[in-house]
Formats: sequence, structure tokens, C-alpha cells
Amino acid sequence: MIGDLCARIRGALDASLVGSERLGFGLLVALFAGGHALIEGVPGTGKTLAARAFALALGLTFRRIQFTPDLMPSDVTGTTVFNPKSGEFSLRPGPILTNVLLADEINRTPPKTQAALLEAMEESRVTIDGTPVQLPQPFFVCATQNPIEYEGTYPLPEAQLDRFLVRVEASYPGEPEELALLERVAGGFDARDLEASGIAGVTNASEILDARQIVRAVTCSPEVRTYVYRLVDATRRHPQLSLGASPRAGVSLLLAAQATAAIEGRDFTLPDDVKSAAPFVLPHRLIVRPDAEIEGARARDVVAELLSTVPVPRE
Repeated sequence: MIGDLCARIRGALDASLVGSERLGFGLLVALFAGGHALIEGVPGTGKTLAARAFALALGLTFRRIQFTPDLMPSDVTGTTVFNPKSGEFSLRPGPILTNVLLADEINRTPPKTQAALLEAMEESRVTIDGTPVQLPQPFFVCATQNPIEYEGTYPLPEAQLDRFLVRVEASYPGEPEELALLERVAGGFDARDLEASGIAGVTNASEILDARQIVRAVTCSPEVRTYVYRLVDATRRHPQLSLGASPRAGVSLLLAAQATAAIEGRDFTLPDDVKSAAPFVLPHRLIVRPDAEIEGARARDVVAELLSTVPVPRE
């Protein structure tokens, strides 16, 4: 079922819109595992375009928030407004009450406003003036940020990064993908009007919720669970890291491995599913020691090293 759904979503898009197969895979893993995705890349690599096209192909309700330094938490969650005629307060919901939320340039707003997403991402609800409000299901946050521009930005705190199931890099496309994009533009494609490009919703909320239930039912053997733990534990003892992966990271890696297996058409996980998911799930949760970073160490390199050194179980 999930394989057919993935084929329909991929058929509604192509690499010239999603940027790369890797980016599309990361978004699908986050969606089906019930998590959220952070897209990171330099300007002009199509981060916002990929998120908008992906949301349009899903056929779900979609809202976008352009994060700015003066954005307030109530601009995200909503607020209550007093009606002088009725003498009562009424709820004015914010843009977060949607199925797919694009948090564009999330690192351009202060931590106070970034934190407005914490409850929503973890519990699928928001509290507005003391009143809890459940969010529509499924709820999926797709955030973007620029990793090279620091002026006027507020780096996401570790607690916020840990809420993102995956982080995906929007890198430069390959020659076939970029030529296909240029061909689209030459043929009249306008990224500001994706609806006119022919992208149509190919699924619905009920089908995606069913897919998530299928993912949670994917069998994960004790050997694979132990492998997940050993990878996570190894990050806590690595000499180049000052902060290793949390227990939440282990849970996220397990869920991402289950989603990977389901996307591949299996109802059981393999160590290879963990290996495929780890580069998306672990690096953004790790902090490299300053002295190691000066020497060129990167979190993704540490993860690659651990994937090649931590013993793989034999099923």
C-alpha cells in the first residue's frame, strides 16, 4: 500500500521540482514515520519550492509562515479576540492549524517564536491563552533554513532540532535534473504558480494516517533494536562529540527505519534500513567538539564512521 502511495506521490512530482531523490526520500520518511522535516541548503536550491510541491502533491491543507525577526508566537499559534458586541472572547486560529505547515527560514525568528512550534511538533496540539487546541491530523512541519548566512538569524536550539525527525540537505541538482528544470522554465513554468503546472493531489488525510499505522506495525527484531541502540550509544562516547544522540534520537531512528522498510515494500526492518535512515536522523542531533570542528570534523562524517565500525547484527 505504501509502495503504491509513494509511486503516486513521486509520479506527481519529478526531480526538477523536489531537487533530488535524496530530498524526496527524506520527506517521505518523515511523513510516514509521523515526524517533521528540516530542509537545509544555500539560497536558490529550491527548498521552499520542494516543500510547496510536496504539499500540493499530498492534497492536504497547506499553510506557509515566513519567519521574520518581528514574528510573535501568537502569529503562529493564534490568539483570542474580544468581541465588544457579544462581550465574549473568540478564538482566532493561527496558520499552524493545518495539515502541512511550511516554516520558511525558521532560523530568522527569535527563540521565543521558534518555541511556539515545540508543543505542536511533539504533541500535535497548541495552547492558546490557556486553552489546548488539537491540530488537524496528519500534522507535518516542513521547515527550511540557510546554513551559510548568520547575520540576522537565530540558530535553532538543540531542543528544537531534536523535534525534527530528519534533516535533509538541498544540494545542487545533477545535470539531468537542472537541465529538466531549465526546460520547464523555458516552456513557461512559473514556480510562483505551482497549481498551473499540473501538480494535483494524489492522496488524502485518511490514506496517510493509514500509512502511518502500517509503518508502526512493521516488525523490528531485537537484533535491529539492539543495533539502533549501539549506534546511538556510540555517539555518546565518540571523542569528537561533546553531545551525543538522545533517547528520542534512538526512537526517531527506529521509526525512520520502519518507514524505510515500508517504502521498500517490506513489513520487517533490516539493518540496512537503519543504515539508510541514520544519515537523515542523527547528524543534526550531534554537537562536534570545537577543537575537532577546527580540524574539519563534521557530524555527518562521525555518523558515517560509526555506520562502518559498529558491528551489524546477523539476522
